[in-house]
Amino acid sequence: MAFEPDHAKWNVIYPIYINSKKTLAEGRKICKSKAVENPTVNEIFDCCQFLKLPCHPDKCYSRDYMQRGRLRVQIKSSGMPINPDIPNRQSLLVEVAKLVPKHANRTRKQQESASASGSGPEVKKSGKGGKKKNR
Repeated sequence: MAFEPDHAKWNVIYPIYINSKKTLAEGRKICKSKAVENPTVNEIFDCCQFLKLPCHPDKCYSRDYMQRGRLRVQIKSSGMPINPDIPNRQSLLVEVAKLVPKHANRTRKQQESASASGSGPEVKKSGKGGKKKNR
């Protein structure tokens, strides 16, 4: 898919840029304390829309082919920031990393895991246990 000339100049954001599980050598761009665990393109896309920044998802990450997708985001228009709170790519990465944990999918997953962990009775194994000896 060919981009329009203006899309080609937009900033590219890969989820790995804000992934706290990755090292700087593996592609993380912000400090680990500000990063978030395993973000997805859809979460980042929703965060950029919340920040009222034009964005366009596409392609995959060249270093890690298992990580699907990247996002092209327009931060500036005619040399001026679209959102005054986000003047550059570094501040965008930090803001998105703050918003991703509040994403609806993440909060729903946390609620489901909390309700599933306390829902069923514990089943204990009967028997002697341990390794069987060969005689």
